[in-house]
Amino acid sequence: MARSLVLLTLALALTGCGVAETGSAAAAAAASQAQEAREGLKTEARVKEQLDAAMKQAADQRKTADDESR
Repeated sequence: MARSLVLLTLALALTGCGVAETGSAAAAAAASQAQEAREGLKTEARVKEQLDAAMKQAADQRKTADDESR
């Protein structure tokens, strides 16, 4: 009986460690995904700024060319 109790306690302890490790891994994965999402948003904002700047430059060039042709 005592031996069964020791084995049961050991099995439960190991199961608990696995659960904790799984939870820890899930939390780390979620934190990593959140960081990737933040970086993605920053990249998106930079690209939009670059596109806006390029569109403004093109519009300015068209206006200059139009003004010079008159």
